[in-house]
Amino acid sequence: LVFQMMFAATAATIVSGAVAERMRFAAYAIGAAAVTGLIYPVYGSWVWGSAFTGSGWLSERGFIDFAGSTVVHSIGGWCALAAAIVVGPRLGRFGSDGSVRSIPGHSLPSVALGVFVLWLGWFGFNGGSVLSADPGLVSLVFVTTCLAASAGIVGAMITTWTVQKHPDLSMVLNGALAGLVGITAGADVVSVLDSVIIGAVAGGLVVFSVIFVDRIKM
Repeated sequence: LVFQMMFAATAATIVSGAVAERMRFAAYAIGAAAVTGLIYPVYGSWVWGSAFTGSGWLSERGFIDFAGSTVVHSIGGWCALAAAIVVGPRLGRFGSDGSVRSIPGHSLPSVALGVFVLWLGWFGFNGGSVLSADPGLVSLVFVTTCLAASAGIVGAMITTWTVQKHPDLSMVLNGALAGLVGITAGADVVSVLDSVIIGAVAGGLVVFSVIFVDRIKM
């Protein structure tokens, strides 16, 4: 129960990143309650089952999500997208001529530190999803998780260097997170090489995703 509570809280905090400083606290509290009390439990039971339903109807049809790529991160992402559509872009983000104005964080070292804290926490996130102290399987999950994040950094850096003609630290950090999210669905079953490929592809995709979201002025 406590383990699942942390997963539900993670889904809600993903939404906070999309609307930080742009939504009233009461509105966010209501949204967080909806995510953790309704959306997450319903979809989570579809994939992982519950004490009431047994195995989930998606898992019975072959759907696999080891530690929450869809149950946690995708659900949080879709809810964040919905919130961002409703709230609208940050003031000054887009010029009247259609230009995109970058609003960087006040401290990139702090951003990088936050990403590394998340990276460390992901070992508990994915490793704990083994649900046992099996040293072989836990070790495999740790390795695939770390390599996917590392490959996500490389994939994002190569992509930004190619598309924007220069490396971008914020995109590189996004690449690390993309690699972590990408590997979370199958960290226990993929090979070491596969984890590198998954992370690199995810790191490249997140760059184009950010560019796409900017172009549609979201």
